[in-house]
Order: sequence, then C-alpha cells, then structure tokens
Amino acid sequence: MTTKYFIYITLFISLFSCSKKIEIDEKKVFKLNRYDNISSLDPINARTQANNWACNLIYNSLVKIDNNLEIKPDIAKSWKISTDGKTYTFNLRKDIYFQKHIAFGKDSTRTVNANDFTFSFDRLKDPKSGGSGGWIMNNISSYKAINDSIFEIKLKEAYPAFLGLISMKYASVVPKELFKNGNEEFLKHPIGTGPFQFKIWEDNVKIVFRKNPLYFEFDNKGNRLPYLEAVNITFLPEKNSEFLELIKGNLDMMADLDPSYKDEILTPLGELNPKYSKDLTILKAPYLSTVYLCFYLDGENSVNLKLRQALNYGVDKEKIIKYMMKGQAFAADGGFIPKGLPGYSSKSGYSFNPEKARELINSYMKEKGKIKPIELTTVQEYVAICEYIAAEMAKLGLPIKVNVVPGPTMLEGKATGKFMLFRANWGADYPDAENFLSLYYSKNFAPEGPNYSHYKSTEFDQLYEKSFLINNPELRAKNYEQMDALMMKQAPILPLFYDQSTLFINRQVKNFSINPIKLLDLTRVYKE
Repeated sequence: MTTKYFIYITLFISLFSCSKKIEIDEKKVFKLNRYDNISSLDPINARTQANNWACNLIYNSLVKIDNNLEIKPDIAKSWKISTDGKTYTFNLRKDIYFQKHIAFGKDSTRTVNANDFTFSFDRLKDPKSGGSGGWIMNNISSYKAINDSIFEIKLKEAYPAFLGLISMKYASVVPKELFKNGNEEFLKHPIGTGPFQFKIWEDNVKIVFRKNPLYFEFDNKGNRLPYLEAVNITFLPEKNSEFLELIKGNLDMMADLDPSYKDEILTPLGELNPKYSKDLTILKAPYLSTVYLCFYLDGENSVNLKLRQALNYGVDKEKIIKYMMKGQAFAADGGFIPKGLPGYSSKSGYSFNPEKARELINSYMKEKGKIKPIELTTVQEYVAICEYIAAEMAKLGLPIKVNVVPGPTMLEGKATGKFMLFRANWGADYPDAENFLSLYYSKNFAPEGPNYSHYKSTEFDQLYEKSFLINNPELRAKNYEQMDALMMKQAPILPLFYDQSTLFINRQVKNFSINPIKLLDLTRVYKE
C-alpha cells in the first residue's frame, strides 16, 4: 500500500492550509476509511451512507435524532404543533454560527436565522439544484420565516413522522452568501454549523475536517464540544486493506464486515477473535432493516393460512443466526417492525415451536389432502439460508422448493405477484414504524406501492389512517404495535431477522456509540 492512499500518523499529524503547517496531537484525531468514497459534501446529496456520515459532521438541521430514536432540539430549541397536526412552528436558537468564510467578510461569520431555512428549503425543493432529497418536501404546502428566530412549516396532510423526516441531513441549513454565483463556491468550500468544519479534500485520497471553534454545544462541565481536533477520512477501495490498517492501529473504526476477513476477526460464534481483544472492541447495535419471507396472497397459488403460520412456527431463526451468520443479526422474535424502533414488540410474532408447526400441517392435510410443494424464490446470495429453511420444514412435513433467480428477475417478480413466496428485506428511509407498516396498507398494493404481499384488512387500514392523527409518540407506538400484531395473525410474511450494525473500534476511542439509523456522531468522542 502506498502513501498515495493513506496518511500514516505517528506522534503528530501535519495538515496544510494556505501553506501554513498545523500540528495536531494524534490522540485528538479520529481516523476512519470509506471504501465506497464520498461523492458530495452538499447535504441535499446525503443519500449514500458515506455522504451522510460526512454531512452529519459539518451540518445541523432544525431537529435531530438521538440514539433512542427520539426527536431532540438542534438549531430549533423548541417547537409547537397545531391541534390538526399540520402546522409546525419552530423557535430557533440565537447562538448558532456558520463556520467562518470569506463570504461573510475577512475571517468572519454570522448567526443563523429563520431566513436561512427558507433559502435551504427552497434549494432542497428546486429540481435544478440536482439534489436527491427533494422528496422529503412532498407533503409540505408552505414554509416561511415569521421573524429571525421563528420558522413555520405547513403540511398538506397531518404526518406525525414529519419531525423524523426533517431530521435527515437533506434538511440541513446552509448560508445563501455562498450561492450568489451558483453553487461553485459552496462545492469548493462547504460551510455549515456542525461540530467539524471542512479543511481538505484530495479526491480519492482523503478528506480532513477540523474542529469548529464556534460550535454551540457544551458538555455538562461547560467544555465546548467536540473533544476531537480533527477527523481524517481516507478512501482505501479494498475492504481487506481497510481491515489491515485497522489492526495496525492506523484506523480508529471499521464499520462493515466482509467475507475476505470475516473468519479472521470473528470467532465461529460471532465474537471478536481474542487475539485482537487487546487493541479492538466490537460494538453491535440494531439497524432498522427487516429480512423476511413474503407470501403473495392473491391468486389461485396463494399459500393457506395454516401453512403460513406453520412456517412461522417451524423456522429456528436463532440457529440460522448463530451458525450461518456468526451472530451478525437479531432473530426476528416479533413482527415486521425491527428492534430499536418504537412499535416493536416481541409479542407480535411467533416463537419457535416445531410441535405447533407440525400440528398445523397435519390439520391442513386432514382438510385439504396432500400438500403441493411451496416454491420459495430467492437470489443467489441467500440460497444457503433458504435451503436450510426448506430442509427443516421438510422434516415437519411441509415441502418447499427453492428457486434461484437473478436480481432483476426478483425485483420484477415481487412487484407483479409472480412468486408465491420470496425472500425480501425492507430498510427504513426515516426512523418511524409507519415506514414499515405502509407495506401492509391495502391502498399500497404493488406494483404501484410497496404492499408486495397484497395483504388487506379493513381494521389494519383504519389503524394505519388513525396513526397520522396521533402526535403523542407513546400512543403512536402502541398503535403501531397493535397494527403489527394484527397483520402477523394472518402471517403474510415470515420475519427472519432484524439487521445489525457491527463496528470494530480502536480501544483508545471512548464514548463512541451508534444509533439504529447508523448515523455517525463524533461530537462527544475522545481518545485516551
């Protein structure tokens, strides 16, 4: 590996800006790699995880999401929601400063005001801006600055998940001064309000952020955050090279597992290999994604309810995760809503009970006679898991035939109802269970919507529509839990597992955490 792609840091790091050499203590620099590179530091393009991570370090929005997926103040210190749930009035902090830039005057800055959000929302909504996040504006009818510190948003329809939607980095605030002559100046030197500020970007080599000395947050002892002086992001494209740099101590974090080193860094039971425990620690957390098998309920080939329930009872998900996935997921012990999201409940689903599964299968055969094989369609990546399920269910008397198709065929078949049973997964666009339960709303039948199962229930639809009128988070979560349990009684799906984030952290790193939407926050991280 050459130094073209990596910065080797010993006692000090040398950064260059305007020909001035700046020395930073290595223990105050957080080092990470993105093998998938970063394509943009413009928040309206924070679509990929790499872009999103970088943008979360340098921008702020009206509100933010904490590790418990609760909405917290960010630039807005408080807000009010009208009784009809359509008008949101945000009261902004007056001590938020944009990072310094010559556009504000020599070595100068200015405070953020409500008009900056008007500008930022205009830009996000404008197709000419070329952003990927304009869709979050679809339900907004209007927005305006009432004065410098009050910003108002009106929705077309009540939507309780709206605050989660605008916590996304797409809705970050940016200064209009950098766009007087298009966006070229902003692209060269992006400016936000976050804990870190842009310093260097060498394409395909590295990005360096420095501590923002004007950042508004303090710890409980009155120390201005962040604790780190800099963040250094490199772009080694080979995943195995990233792993080697981690174990050498040249990186402070690795965020993904890859087959090239999976067996080396993990034990057969999915724990950290003891030979790395002196230097590394493993962090596992829920990630808002559910992997499942989906039944198509329309048509003459739809699978009988008893057999759908038998399949739910008959699959030992814990065994799949332990022996086939090295523990890198959570068994789907509830319904479709994954762990870590309000509305999840272990009471919504089916527990492993092969005797109950066999009882349902025998009951079906007494009523209907011989069972025709159920065809389970999957892509090559998940063949082993599907074949294991087929083998286990055959022991209980339920024949399953595994059908392997290419990815494009799978996508087309899911949407058009060609498969009686197929493997699928669903990840959250925003941290609210409505994002998951929308798959079972009858007006969302595929191919026009995401209801691939064609599950239909008047009671479910009524609860779904009711959820848009519930602003209290706890009451809305209970409503979601009721919906999930109601849907699972009809077993249009077999939830297999809830995804998990697995991160490997240098033991010198302290106070690091990750939330279920896998958002990188280094504001309170430090190194010993």
